[in-house]
Amino acid sequence: MSLTAPEKKLLNAITTKGSSAAKIVRQLDLIVVLILFFAIIAAFHIHIMLTVGDWDFWVDWKDRKNWVTLTPMLLIFIPAALSYPFMQKFGLPIAGTLCALCLVIGEWVSRILGFHLWTYFPYSMIWPSIAIPGLMLMDLVLLLSRNAIATSIFGGSAVALAFAPANWPILAPYHLPVVHIDQVVNVADLIGYTFTRTATPEYLRIIERGTLRTFGGESTIISTFFSAFVCMVLFFIWWKIGEWVTNLGTVPNRFKKMVGYTDEDDDNAKEAV
Repeated sequence: MSLTAPEKKLLNAITTKGSSAAKIVRQLDLIVVLILFFAIIAAFHIHIMLTVGDWDFWVDWKDRKNWVTLTPMLLIFIPAALSYPFMQKFGLPIAGTLCALCLVIGEWVSRILGFHLWTYFPYSMIWPSIAIPGLMLMDLVLLLSRNAIATSIFGGSAVALAFAPANWPILAPYHLPVVHIDQVVNVADLIGYTFTRTATPEYLRIIERGTLRTFGGESTIISTFFSAFVCMVLFFIWWKIGEWVTNLGTVPNRFKKMVGYTDEDDDNAKEAV
């Protein structure tokens, strides 16, 4: 479709370096970027809080089975969906890193203001998980391969495979065994006993010695590889969802014909404009 004379004039104005129209467009771009940034913070943070929830919030819920299985699978939803428009429309394979950064900001604001300063929970109990390494690897695979299938296989699995190693240096001290009232528990459980709240883990580790969910079991490895397999599938599904939404465009209004509005009325309206 060819441009009209006013449209050509506007296009020339906004592409002229230093013009007032170009400055206005840049300011509008900045506003859009800021709105998008805060929208991702809100959406990703709410998504994680509603789905992963307590598993990723309290230190005594961060176990070696459910936490490392569930969190990566739910981390990949929004970054995978945003990877398509960022890569295909802007050539920027940064959706994973951007979403991880937004999530970190949103979670720390929530924990500092809502749970530390307001309800006095210690940071050692409410620190958020580290999601940046896995999502950065996902972006790296997309940058190098520029292929959705390769990224779903290697990048999607990297989100899960990097999650436990990235968090282990911080989590390891909380899994050290201690004796509390003649029972062997870990440091995380002891902190949970000390600071009461509305939610506690659905199991007690002290009754699970000898299973894969004790201090030295292999459940983390098993759970991580299972989560990696699921992340491969989820990345491709949400990439396709992002592709569909990005290319959705406009949908014809079928209701106007139900009330007697015809195509001739459309033509008359266009001529009037």
